[in-house]
Amino acid sequence: MALVFLLVLLFSSIIFPNVRACSQTERSSLLASFAHTLSSPPFNWSSSINCCHWSGISCNQDVWVTHLILPSKGIKGGFKPALLANLTHLTHINLSHNSLYGSLVPTELFLSLKSLEVLDLSHNLLSGKLPSSLPSSNILTVDLSSNHLHGAIPPTFFHRAWHLTSFNASNNAFSGSIPSSICLQHSSPLIRHLDVSSNNFSGIILPGLGDCSKLQVFRAHHNDITGLLPEDIYNAIELEEIALHFNSLYGAISDRIANLTNLAILDLSFNQLSGVLPLQLGKLSKLSHTILDFNNLRGSLPLSLMNCTNLIEVRLGANNLGGDISTLNFSTLSRLSELDLFGNNFIGNLPTSLYSCRSLQAIQLSVNNLQGQIHPEILSLKSLSFLSLSEIRLTNLVGAIKILMHCKTLRTLCLSDSFISGANLDDNGMVDHDGFHNLRFLDLSGCEITGPIPIWLSKLKNLQSLTLDRNRITGSIPSWLGTLPRLFHMRLHDNLISGEYPKQLCRLPSLVYQLPESQVEDDHYEFELPLISGSKENPYFLQHVVSFLAPMIDVSNNNMNGSIPIEIGQLRLLHTLNLSGNNFFGNIPTQISNLQNLEALDLSRNALSGNIPSPLASLHFLHALNVSYNDLRGPIPTSTQLQSLNASAFEGNPKLCGAPIPNECGPIMGINAADKKNNHDVDSDHQFPWFYISVVLGFIVGFWGVCGSLVIKRTWRHAYFRFTDNVQDRVCLMMTVSVNRMKRKLRG
Repeated sequence: MALVFLLVLLFSSIIFPNVRACSQTERSSLLASFAHTLSSPPFNWSSSINCCHWSGISCNQDVWVTHLILPSKGIKGGFKPALLANLTHLTHINLSHNSLYGSLVPTELFLSLKSLEVLDLSHNLLSGKLPSSLPSSNILTVDLSSNHLHGAIPPTFFHRAWHLTSFNASNNAFSGSIPSSICLQHSSPLIRHLDVSSNNFSGIILPGLGDCSKLQVFRAHHNDITGLLPEDIYNAIELEEIALHFNSLYGAISDRIANLTNLAILDLSFNQLSGVLPLQLGKLSKLSHTILDFNNLRGSLPLSLMNCTNLIEVRLGANNLGGDISTLNFSTLSRLSELDLFGNNFIGNLPTSLYSCRSLQAIQLSVNNLQGQIHPEILSLKSLSFLSLSEIRLTNLVGAIKILMHCKTLRTLCLSDSFISGANLDDNGMVDHDGFHNLRFLDLSGCEITGPIPIWLSKLKNLQSLTLDRNRITGSIPSWLGTLPRLFHMRLHDNLISGEYPKQLCRLPSLVYQLPESQVEDDHYEFELPLISGSKENPYFLQHVVSFLAPMIDVSNNNMNGSIPIEIGQLRLLHTLNLSGNNFFGNIPTQISNLQNLEALDLSRNALSGNIPSPLASLHFLHALNVSYNDLRGPIPTSTQLQSLNASAFEGNPKLCGAPIPNECGPIMGINAADKKNNHDVDSDHQFPWFYISVVLGFIVGFWGVCGSLVIKRTWRHAYFRFTDNVQDRVCLMMTVSVNRMKRKLRG
């Protein structure tokens, strides 16, 4: 019998090697912590007694809960850290990308979890301040990014975190000073990743980062940090990334930056840095991304920069850099993908050595003192997608377009204000060419283009934005423009265009109906560089994604005429419509009120007449309207938007009345009040004499029709007098009888 019992025990141990369950305390703590946040069926924890078998829960050999891993599980509700304090053996907590709210204080969670190594609460809705310190000396990684935490990071927060390697507090509302003391004595000397970007940190960067001998990534961009770059940062020789863009740093970049031989990413853009670039910048052989645009740097590019053969991205736009760019040998930068030198003082010819950088995808050399012409060698850049050469001095516009038509990968082409002498682009060699298949954005404004709108544009089926303003284009707008399936942003203003507004342009597919989702996703083309126009002092940024441009039609300042077609009401997705400075006449079509997304409407300086259509008051997004200098009349329609506009938007129309202009509309109100009053006055003037004439004629006809017949015919006259005598006798008799009756009643 004993042998049988032993065999049963042995068999049970083989089939059920671990029958132990987690403790009731830990099970209850887990259920209590997430009682109102976990949803069923994904988290049907109550179906099993052993919490070690629950989704997202792991235990060690001693059946203690060690891992709580529930990222991106749709958890919503209040976070109760005190209830997790009973899970004293937890080493990993990951509740990231959920919707937990609440505070991390009081600090029971941090005081009890002595074994915690990884804490990830990122991408939630947590708020409040940080506790005074991290939980234990075992903590390795802390990620609190993308929450609503605020206040200063306590100076004692890192004191016991001797093994901390990564701290991410980005995208919160922390204030005070950057926690640069993180590597000081009793803190975290092993820190490798420090990210405090997108907060409200201010003041200077205090000394201390130089003691972070292991620090590889330091990100503090999008704050309000001021002052100089701290000198001791150049002691952190393991640094691979410094990202301090969008702050208020000033002063020069020290030559000691050459000590950071592991540096790959240097982003100090959008600050107030000055001075010259360090001459020894070329010693940073691992440098791949140099982003220093929008500062006050001066001098020339150091020749040693061409020794940084790992460079992928060079962005030095909007500075005061200069020198002859053609002396630089870009051919050594075989990995270079993006080059942006916008808004500097570079001189010389377009550098032909760039054509050796076979990895180039984006070039922006706009707003410099460069000259020359585009050579066929540019076709060796097989991946070229973005080319912006605005506001430099180029020659041979026709030749440049013919060459660039062969760039099969080109999606953005900006050549505005760059050509010394213009040309007619409707050349036969272009009409027959089948190029620019992938072009999405084309800007040829201010290029002295003559003749009609080039017909080869009709083949650009992927074109989304067309800018041809400030040229000398003649003829009418071709109807085929309305057939381009993706075109939604078009600027043709300040030309010599004539003719009527084509009805076909009122059927642009991308402005009439929403594109299918599959095509919308494809249209989210992201510019390789932020496309910039305007001066470096007052730059105008285009969005990084072309589809974020405002849906627009601008044909202002031309010689167009005719009436505004009522079909224009079909462009329901249009945001901006500018028809000003032409010769349009007739009424403003009521159908414009169908453009429910319209934000700006300019019809000024035309010959429009009639009333302002009252349905315009229903355009709730309309914040800019200009109908000045036309021949409009009547009251201005009443709405919050229209009455909030400046009176100048309606000036030059003396027959308009009502707010916001001082002309009052008078007692007769309505859309056609003035016209009704005028019509009433006119009708009265005509009706007055005819009324009296008809009365006189009626009297004459009536009088002589009766009296004349009595005078002329004797028998009628005798009969008439006998009739009157009989009537008189009857009346007298009736009165006598009535009087006698009254007397008898009174006597009785």
